[in-house]
Amino acid sequence: MATLSAFSPPSWPDPNAAAFLSDPTDADSNADADDHDPQSPPPNPNLNLHDNTNTFSPPSDLALPASRSPPSLFHLSFNQDQACFAVGTDHGFRIYNCDPFRELFRRDFDNGGGIGVVEMLFRCNILSIVGGGPDPQYPTNKVMIWDDHQGRCIGELSFRSVVRSVRLRRDRIVVVLEQKIFVYNFADLKLLHQIETIANPKGLCAVSQVAGSLVLVCPGLQKGQVRVEHYASKRTKFIMAHDSRLACFALTPDGHLLATASSKGTLIRIFNTLDGSLLQEVRRGADRAEIYSLAFSSTAQWLAVSSDKGTVHVFNLKVNSGSSGNEMRTSSDSNMVTSSSNSSLSFIRGVLPKYFNSEWSVAQFRLLEGSQYLVAFGHQKNTVVILGMDGSFYRCQFDPVNGGEMTQLEYHNFLKPEEAF
Repeated sequence: MATLSAFSPPSWPDPNAAAFLSDPTDADSNADADDHDPQSPPPNPNLNLHDNTNTFSPPSDLALPASRSPPSLFHLSFNQDQACFAVGTDHGFRIYNCDPFRELFRRDFDNGGGIGVVEMLFRCNILSIVGGGPDPQYPTNKVMIWDDHQGRCIGELSFRSVVRSVRLRRDRIVVVLEQKIFVYNFADLKLLHQIETIANPKGLCAVSQVAGSLVLVCPGLQKGQVRVEHYASKRTKFIMAHDSRLACFALTPDGHLLATASSKGTLIRIFNTLDGSLLQEVRRGADRAEIYSLAFSSTAQWLAVSSDKGTVHVFNLKVNSGSSGNEMRTSSDSNMVTSSSNSSLSFIRGVLPKYFNSEWSVAQFRLLEGSQYLVAFGHQKNTVVILGMDGSFYRCQFDPVNGGEMTQLEYHNFLKPEEAF
């Protein structure tokens, strides 16, 4: 059962606000929840006030006490344009800027409750948070809508099972459960769509970010199947991406290209989301690996991959996300690293197994094997930002012509106690 929150007039803070901690549309708007069964039509929501008792430490106490040990990490995620990242800990959450690296703010709760999901909305003051860890700040079956301008929760969405992940757009809130996905209108939290999925413990889901063209990708009802919802054209496309279960996928901001990896972790496939066609296949390695993250560059020329093998790979893509049919690239850029990305044994193509004809990564960066890392492309040209669940922050640069080992430009540990910002 889902509990649908709604907001009393006037409307709640504007999700299109450009600046973080910007003034909300109405600083006094509150919300409460009204229970409804997701199997039945959503009801007219009640317009009661949301109880916000004792959820937020006063701003003067935001810095960690000097005696407190570094927090345990429960969550890491980039925002929609990879300019910031959010951290959920055992006693609150923090927001960091990527370039330059700095802590923007932290919210530590008085009772030390854990946060298992923090989803930003670009750089505006609205976030969605879910409790996590052995002592969660909020129930793990609730999505709390946090307005950082007010320093409190202004609404909530409740469900019958644990919330696995949340995805935000300026016009939508997407909540992912173990076997179901709910899509809500951002302005009034009206339930718009429900999707049944195969078991999805990782909360895999991706949404496009281009205004007026919502594309949502999630697991289908079969192992290895991807479901693509094109809301503008009201079309649903199913893609049999892999034979084994899905481990990770990523979507370009315009929703045209989809990269997928399976539980084997050897191959990454790039699909056209409109017709489901396979555009390219690249190889991470020969042995099994758990793929932790996939990320497209802003131009979809590069794809970054992180796994439990401790190496971040960057692949050269030959597809053009900006073209109508996702044609193969014909510019000289696509040929820069041909010698690096193709097997040296390609001259006997068709004789040896497919492995020897694989497209390999252009650039690599070595990390500790077994640790979990999240990867994205930096705003500086040919740079990659890597976040670790051990608190590590790396900025690296790769050579688009010669490839090879990346150069480390910067390193920080964002878990170390620091002065208040």
